[in-house]
Amino acid sequence: MKHVSVLLAETVEFLNVRPGGVYLDATLGGGGHTRKILETAADCSVIALDRDPQAIEIAKENLKEYENRVSFFNLNFRQMDEALAGRKINGALFDLGVSSFQLDDEKRGFSFRAAAPLDMRMGKDAKYDAGELVNELPQEDLENLIRSFGEENFAGRIARVIVETRKQKRIETTIELAETISKAVPSFYRHGKIHPATRTFQALRIAVNDELGALKEGLNKAAEALVLGGRMSVISFHSMEDRIVKEFFRGEAKLQPVTKKPVIPGDSETAENRRSRSAKLRAAEKV
Repeated sequence: MKHVSVLLAETVEFLNVRPGGVYLDATLGGGGHTRKILETAADCSVIALDRDPQAIEIAKENLKEYENRVSFFNLNFRQMDEALAGRKINGALFDLGVSSFQLDDEKRGFSFRAAAPLDMRMGKDAKYDAGELVNELPQEDLENLIRSFGEENFAGRIARVIVETRKQKRIETTIELAETISKAVPSFYRHGKIHPATRTFQALRIAVNDELGALKEGLNKAAEALVLGGRMSVISFHSMEDRIVKEFFRGEAKLQPVTKKPVIPGDSETAENRRSRSAKLRAAEKV
């Protein structure tokens, strides 16, 4: 399965990779960033985490020539203490959001391009799946979730129609949910630049995986584990993530931002990989 690492060169460049250094890849995915780190300096090593067991297996195959320099852990990055075991690191990177192979695997329920169960769990540590939220949350809570995590202007209308629909029959698949959302929004919104279900699906995914809570916890733990002069690179894909990273870098006394404004992909990268269009990279150094 193919996963194209976003802002690959820039992310690793900001880490200032040194020979013999120890680096944390908190979001391993297909292993592209880890490979770049290992290629950058001799004798450096990577502690690689991913909450998705499928990602671990894919990355192990992709990085098999570096198996002696990578330690793999099937963990959410909020659990990085278990992998670090008290060790200090020279750098940490976070590539947030959902991986390409997760989106492309129709059975995972992240996309509405084909009918799939409403799952959206990135790992077994998730407490519930998207189907439980869609079919069981009270209307007010569902509206707040869609508005807060999806930044969706029509959250009220969408929540109301979901609740009306599920009274007749449980909403079981991604296609059923997408069609329900389309019925709820005005016609002009159905013909906009993005599918009208995009923001609601994002909101459900963030809620199912507690992505924002995990990010805050992970950033704090990574900053604590960095050596003096160690760096952190974080790629975000929507404004809520970027806001958390920006405020953390500015508010943490031990960190000095090294990017005055977020680095974004160039035209050639966005042309080659459409999913990179919303990416923003920020970096900071421990001082």
